[in-house]
Amino acid sequence: MTALTNSQTRASVPDWLRRGESRLRLQTIVRLRWLAVLGQTITVIGAYWVLGIDLPVAACLAVISLSAWLNVALRIRYPASQRLKSVYAFLMLAYDILQLSALLYLTGGLENPFAFLLIAPVTVSASTLRLRITAALGLLTIVVASFLTRYHYPLPWFHHQSFDLAFPYLMGMWASLVACILFIGFYSWRTAEESRRMAEALAAAELVLAREQKLSALDGLAAAAAHGLGTPLATIAVVTKELLRDAKPDDAHYDDILLLRSQSDRCREILADLAGGGDENDFIVSRLTLGHLIEEVVSPHRLVAVPIEVHTGPAKDLPAGADAGPEPITQRNPGVIYGLGNLVENAIDFASTKVDVNATWSKDEVKVVVQDDGSGFPPSVLDELGEPFVTTRAAQAASDESLEDDRIGMGLGFFIAKTLLERSGARLVLANQIEPETGAVVTIIWPRARFEQAWKPLSQQDSRI
Repeated sequence: MTALTNSQTRASVPDWLRRGESRLRLQTIVRLRWLAVLGQTITVIGAYWVLGIDLPVAACLAVISLSAWLNVALRIRYPASQRLKSVYAFLMLAYDILQLSALLYLTGGLENPFAFLLIAPVTVSASTLRLRITAALGLLTIVVASFLTRYHYPLPWFHHQSFDLAFPYLMGMWASLVACILFIGFYSWRTAEESRRMAEALAAAELVLAREQKLSALDGLAAAAAHGLGTPLATIAVVTKELLRDAKPDDAHYDDILLLRSQSDRCREILADLAGGGDENDFIVSRLTLGHLIEEVVSPHRLVAVPIEVHTGPAKDLPAGADAGPEPITQRNPGVIYGLGNLVENAIDFASTKVDVNATWSKDEVKVVVQDDGSGFPPSVLDELGEPFVTTRAAQAASDESLEDDRIGMGLGFFIAKTLLERSGARLVLANQIEPETGAVVTIIWPRARFEQAWKPLSQQDSRI
């Protein structure tokens, strides 16, 4: 089995699966915060109106409403499927810690039995974010917990009575909270880290298996071709030999027979080399320029009724005097070819008159834009496209009764294409064309270094491969 370098293995893993690069969905944080808002509201109202505990209810509800309004603003501003980068996830969770600390400040500080809820944001961070971010959130929690041991409103109690905990007991509460933050945080992070490593290992194993299956398939195809074409070529060689025996050098067709024999021998040599393996030429054949990559993707779809216009060249929006550099070269990647082909096929299915495929490059990035002039993405599913079982074909089928049932689909094709492209380092942006134009626009963007990462000159190849 061919060995893979560490760089190749990591290149096959999407960013969100890589160690230390996990990202939270905005939807996850928003839902957890809504749950916290509901629980806090029920607790405050129940303690004040049901139990008769004298709380600063107006201030408490104001702090809770701040979280609710923040959730509403985030939901309006960003799509539900938005993934948060680590820094933004840190800010979100830090806010949750400070918001809960403000409530505890109004309701007794660490004397409040709900103080242990400060552990929750740290646990969420430990499960999904990098260790240093979790450590920062843990430190923030310890700081606010230390502050709340000395500075807070008195713990509300029944009938205006006072309830004071002894200072040693309060310090025990603080020590217990700190121990829980350290233990639960580290345990959650370690468990999540093992899961991420397992996912990375599975992705690497999948890459190795796919490569081996591809090589095995090519070897079988070569052997089958050599076996199938060997007999006809041998027959041609025998016939030409007999013709040469009967022909004379001054015959009109003598040179043609010689040419036929030499070409049949050449074909037999090529088949022999193919059957024996083309390891020496494998790397050379697998290299593709961006233009050839796009052409390989588009060519199977050129026979359809909808024409496809392809434009390839340096980016036109470069600063004056800037150089886009030479055309990028990458290694043939079946996942990228499948992903781009799926996007082109989808554009053809929904296009009215044409499909445009524009491939551009600069020194920093490689961009491919696939757009059609159809009805565009339905706004109701635009934010969730790319997730399993989310498709626009059901809406199309409702408006087009002639659409066959087997073309309605389950949304897995686009999900697989998106996953494969993201695994190659690409970022997908889905949008509709600006009015009055209609149609969908899918933009695939690679960092140029990542796009060209798979290709190295032979002299730079790792000897272990």
